[in-house]
Amino acid sequence: MRNSLCLSLLCLSLLSGPVVAEDAAKPDESKLPTTLAAGDAAAGESKAAVCAACHGANGMASVPAYPHLAGQGAAYLNKQLAEFKSGVRNNAVMAGMVAALEPQDMLDLSAYYAAQTPPEGVSNATDIELGESIYRGGITSAGVPACSGCHGPAGAGMDAAKFPRLSGQNSEYTALTLKGFRSGERANDPQNMMGRVAKRLTDQEITAVANYIQGLH
Repeated sequence: MRNSLCLSLLCLSLLSGPVVAEDAAKPDESKLPTTLAAGDAAAGESKAAVCAACHGANGMASVPAYPHLAGQGAAYLNKQLAEFKSGVRNNAVMAGMVAALEPQDMLDLSAYYAAQTPPEGVSNATDIELGESIYRGGITSAGVPACSGCHGPAGAGMDAAKFPRLSGQNSEYTALTLKGFRSGERANDPQNMMGRVAKRLTDQEITAVANYIQGLH
């Protein structure tokens, strides 16, 4: 994970409460990138009701195998939704969920989740040093770059580049995501960045870095 964990995780985390249109003056949307300007968080709140079954109220998933969406970058979320619908990202459950979504619905949902308070998880003590070492320094002998290079020292991500927030993400989901990249089951990362990195990680290393990420914030 490093220059590459750069695009994992998928599915998602950030602020608190939906952003209501009346709260602030809207910028000139014609002068901003579509994914940043066109999403309506207030509209996305009502559209997100069906998502709560898996991703929890306000995007905080209670099932460890599902990702938190709260606080995740809007551009990253929008990309994932669009790729679930196009089939670039293969997931039978999500394909059904996004089948009826229009581009505006995806932008609204992404804006809503991006406006929620991100999770603050807790790591367990098992292999915590190994996980931190991989996240912050990579594994030089295996050619694995530091995850922090793309996802930041605190795991906040870089939404402009569609690198996801990792901070506080469910460790089980993160591990499943990395294993998916490693096996090729998930392959919607540009230039196979995550796939190439994940192939160099052992199960123990994946579990360790996923555990560290869960407590990172």
